[in-house]
Amino acid sequence: MALPIRDQLKYWGIAAAVFLVAFWFLGNVLVPFLMGAAIAYFLDPVADRLERIGLSRTMATAVITIIALLTFVVLALLVVPTLVNQTTSLIETAPKLTRDFTDFLIQRFPSLLDEGSTLRTSLTSLGATIQERGGQVLKTALASFASILNIILLFVIVPVVSVYLLLDWDRMVASVDELLPREHAPTIRRLAREIDKTLASFVRGMGTVCLVLGTYYAIALMAVGLQFGLVVGAIAGLVTFIPYLGALIGGALAIGLALFQFWGDWVSIGLVAGIFVLGQVIEGNFLTPKLVGNSVGLHPVWLLLALSVFGTLFGFVGMLIAVPVAAAIGVIARFAVEQYQHSLLYKGSDAPPSPRQDLP
Repeated sequence: MALPIRDQLKYWGIAAAVFLVAFWFLGNVLVPFLMGAAIAYFLDPVADRLERIGLSRTMATAVITIIALLTFVVLALLVVPTLVNQTTSLIETAPKLTRDFTDFLIQRFPSLLDEGSTLRTSLTSLGATIQERGGQVLKTALASFASILNIILLFVIVPVVSVYLLLDWDRMVASVDELLPREHAPTIRRLAREIDKTLASFVRGMGTVCLVLGTYYAIALMAVGLQFGLVVGAIAGLVTFIPYLGALIGGALAIGLALFQFWGDWVSIGLVAGIFVLGQVIEGNFLTPKLVGNSVGLHPVWLLLALSVFGTLFGFVGMLIAVPVAAAIGVIARFAVEQYQHSLLYKGSDAPPSPRQDLP
């Protein structure tokens, strides 16, 4: 005999409350484990594919680990120092760029920047603010990552957790499936498959798109001689998961820097603009349809709301779980709407009955 709905809601409500309280107090401790789980989830299809070609799970995990270590060493030796140096230089030169921009406007639009005007005051303070705040943020981040504890968490615990979870991923999924309430197991499996499909499309697909586009932008911008091409490419690739925002922010930043660096050299400025136009063509016609698909189920506004809410409530660890939770809530909401549209509450008592899947 199944438990009454009221008792089920009570027990599940207590379990959810305990989970949230534990998550609230242990959030910082859970960061490396959540990051490790995210990496393992991202790489699980690669391990499955290696298994299909004849490797054991242990060998597949070993191959992925070796490739990941080699990639990390290359990034640590070649890319990260250049990225940090360019970011520091960009912050330090922000006041000069602001002054140059102000002089440019004064020469061509003198009436807009009269002495003491609001626009001129804002532009004057903008560069100093970026330098002051940007430098503080960069120094804080570098100091944080340079601490012994963070080095251990990021460079030891996260890879170890990722390897163990990747090795045992299929067994863990099977164990969780065995613990599902038998009465609700079919519905939970269906929702879990839909959540996994949404996450796979967004996290794996968009993560790959961001990586490819960020690499393309960085290499192409450095190839045409833009001073801060690596930083601009990294920023554009990082925010590509929000449609058009990556190209808009990266393009505006790159073209703005190109105007100062290549003023009068319209060919170089045109090349910088063309890089972002070509990037949008590649993303819209090849990368996103191939890697993400047409129906992801995560609207950009819903994603931004989830990141803001969970980031405010739980800090950095909240931002780590924002995307999975947003995907789960979206799938459950669509399931609830489907159940509602098959119910008497929606159709009315006079509507003919129709086959449906009852809500457990």
